[in-house]
Amino acid sequence: MDIQFYKYQGAGNDFVLLDNRQSSFDSLTTKQIAHLCNRKTGIGADGLMLLNRHPEYDFEMIYFNADGSGATMCGNGGRCISAFANDLKATGKSGRFLASDGPHSFEITSKENNLSTVKISMKNVDLSGIEHIGNDFFLHTGSPHYIRFVENVEKQDVFNDGWKIRYDARFKGGTNVNFVQKINENTIKIRTYERGVENETLACGTGATAAALIFSMGNNGIEAVNVQARGGDLTVFFKKENNLFTNVFLQGPATKVFEGGIKI
Repeated sequence: MDIQFYKYQGAGNDFVLLDNRQSSFDSLTTKQIAHLCNRKTGIGADGLMLLNRHPEYDFEMIYFNADGSGATMCGNGGRCISAFANDLKATGKSGRFLASDGPHSFEITSKENNLSTVKISMKNVDLSGIEHIGNDFFLHTGSPHYIRFVENVEKQDVFNDGWKIRYDARFKGGTNVNFVQKINENTIKIRTYERGVENETLACGTGATAAALIFSMGNNGIEAVNVQARGGDLTVFFKKENNLFTNVFLQGPATKVFEGGIKI
């Protein structure tokens, strides 16, 4: 199979993107997807996405982890595929797409050459669904996330500590693990161990969203949190109404890196 692919990255979270509007890649197997994402023998990426047609939305986003397994929502992936769809002229600068956790809106707030700034809506989060585990937290922002606040995130052993929590028997299907440091009243620094990649990634959109919402619970009145990831900066916007986080948005850069062809 000959594949025309596109490589995008959002705050260092990188993806292989395929234009599947003609259903050309419906037959890709788990093994083939893992090969394409392999950094030594394939293209290399944290995940792979298919841009599909949908009768009720501008497009449908189908996301796979780097190991080829199916995944839930990917926030940075959602931002990158929105930029990709716009680059293909499949959409305008705003619209709606369908992901595994439901519908999302997108807006390209700025664009210059291969760099776009993209803002997407994220799912509402009910505070009653947030689980307290000692001093840590577990919640779902389209993907499951474990949040642990630390004094110095740069000294954290993200791989080994993250691996232990990711495979803890309490989390059916595993979880992503985020180590978070407070920088100031509206800024945090984050490092994330991602399941499916099974390693630390340079950024994680749903993880940034989860960490920002938890951080805001101890900082009443703020409605935006700046998130410093290793690969770039993100901003999470939200409203807190009674026992619910609503109007949750994730904004940050989405960059086209290159495109090419590969035979598998």
